[in-house]
Amino acid sequence: MTTVLVVDDEPQIVRALRINLSARGYDVLTAHDGKTALEVAADGKPDIVVLDLGLPDIDGAEVIAGLRGWTSVPILVLSARTESARKVEALDAGADDYVTKPFGMDELLARLRAAVRRSTTLSVEEPIVRTATFTVDLAAKKVHRDGAEVHLTPTEWGLLEILARNSGRLVSQKQLLQEVWGPSHVREAHYLRVYLAGLRRKLELDQSRPRHLITEPGMGYRLEP
Repeated sequence: MTTVLVVDDEPQIVRALRINLSARGYDVLTAHDGKTALEVAADGKPDIVVLDLGLPDIDGAEVIAGLRGWTSVPILVLSARTESARKVEALDAGADDYVTKPFGMDELLARLRAAVRRSTTLSVEEPIVRTATFTVDLAAKKVHRDGAEVHLTPTEWGLLEILARNSGRLVSQKQLLQEVWGPSHVREAHYLRVYLAGLRRKLELDQSRPRHLITEPGMGYRLEP
């Protein structure tokens, strides 16, 4: 389960975020000031922090700097401050994204999913993942087979990218569903069967006997170079 730390001194915003995030399968931690936020982050090890800049004790930028001293956890700033200088300050301090109040819940959740997805996909030293049949260019977000680029849908690319970043490792069904479709879809295993079948049609020499996009029944999938 993905853990979100919500830091805001407005109780109604904390309550709204807790309800919406919990309903979508997130585990929610909360803090109402900067000092508590740093303590909760150290103890709870959240997967992402949603942080208001206007806190009663410590400026939000200082909280970001405090977090960045020991963790690379994604930080999504949520603030009523619209000045460009404040946004730049927060981003330069180490924030990953910035959402201005008032905000739409759907947009906030989409940005949160994107931030979690970026942080949980393992980085690889080499941005090119090569198999005997096709090549995945993670930097350019392109796939080539037999010297030609293969067109993938955004969802197909999302799945392949996660598998490529974890080349040779098993990626669970739950992780794939959560990172591509969101926490509310972690039980929709049929999504994976449909989209992996599409990837195999485009990338495998024999889709009925896949060599690279391997299914581990009941567990997940693996990209085998």
